[in-house]
Amino acid sequence: MLKNSGRRELVCKNRIAAWIRRCRERRKDILAGIGIIAVISFFFYRSVWAMPFLMPIFFLYQRMASADRLRKEQKETAMQFKNAILAVSANQKAGYSVENSFRQAYEDMALLYGKESIICREFYAMISGLGNNMVLETMLYDFGRRSGVEEIKEFAQVFAAAKRSGGNLTEVIGRSASVIEDKAETENEIQVLISARKLEQKIMNIVPFGILLYISVTSKGFFDVLYHNLIGIILMTVCLAVYIGAVLLSRKIVNIEV
Repeated sequence: MLKNSGRRELVCKNRIAAWIRRCRERRKDILAGIGIIAVISFFFYRSVWAMPFLMPIFFLYQRMASADRLRKEQKETAMQFKNAILAVSANQKAGYSVENSFRQAYEDMALLYGKESIICREFYAMISGLGNNMVLETMLYDFGRRSGVEEIKEFAQVFAAAKRSGGNLTEVIGRSASVIEDKAETENEIQVLISARKLEQKIMNIVPFGILLYISVTSKGFFDVLYHNLIGIILMTVCLAVYIGAVLLSRKIVNIEV
């Protein structure tokens, strides 16, 4: 009982630590969003009063940053889960039971990623659940549903079907681990191929501001006709809309999902 209580306490602490980390990341996103609309208000309107009207861009950036962070976390979770399932498969082949294979895999992942990692927090929760007679496949599916990683949900479904039908769990886990590993390798190869394009995309997002800054410094007054008048505001707003559209299109092109 004390052991299970300690496990629940550690799981709770891990979740609190994850929440604090997300709050810190959120704060960075908010500061970055304020900086972005400040830069846009200067280059496109030369007025601080434009910032309140640029709040839709601020919220758009927050949404994009959250999506990027979620995508990064899901990829990290999928990679850690792949290695965990490979460890489970190896433990099964070494003669461990299914439950003990997951327990041993937790120890392996703690050495590889640390106990504060996503996979260790989730595996620790599952080990605690096993100690309380909870169903392993249900906990696996809940993990996949909360993380949003399709590989985990698919593995949980295959694992549950094999367990209900009395199939060879060692073979099922081994095959599933192989499929997950092949998919991860394919995705890594794609990311390596488009890494240069992603860098180019980030550079091209900055280039327009560099051009505006260069002309503003070398030819003072050249853009004055575009500021503080209705026609100039309309023209710069159209340019801003085109720029935002180009940024969104470039993000869509380089974000390739497997």
